[in-house]
Amino acid sequence: MTSTVNPDEKKKARLEARISQQQKELIKSAAEITGCSLTDFVVNTVIHAAQQTIREQQMLQLSRKDRLFFVETILNPPSPTEKLKTSAQKYRQYKGQ
Repeated sequence: MTSTVNPDEKKKARLEARISQQQKELIKSAAEITGCSLTDFVVNTVIHAAQQTIREQQMLQLSRKDRLFFVETILNPPSPTEKLKTSAQKYRQYKGQ
C-alpha cells in the first residue's frame, strides 16, 4: 500500500474508535501484509475511502447537473446558429431534398 500519510506533517488531531478484538486482528494482519504499521494502515485506508466517497459524490452531483442541463436543452432548445443553418442547408442539397 502506498502511503498517503505525510511523515513531515505535524499530527495535531486524534481519532479514536472502539472495535472488537477480531476486527483489530484482521486489520493488523492486513497492515502486516502491506508492511505498514497498524496506525498508518488505518489512516491510509480511511483517507483513501474518504477521497473515493468524495469523488463519487462529486460525480453524482455533476451527473445530476448534466441531466438537468440535457432535459432543459431538450425542452427549450436554443435557436440554431447561422453555421448550423448553413450546414443543414448543405446537407439537404447533398441529399437532394
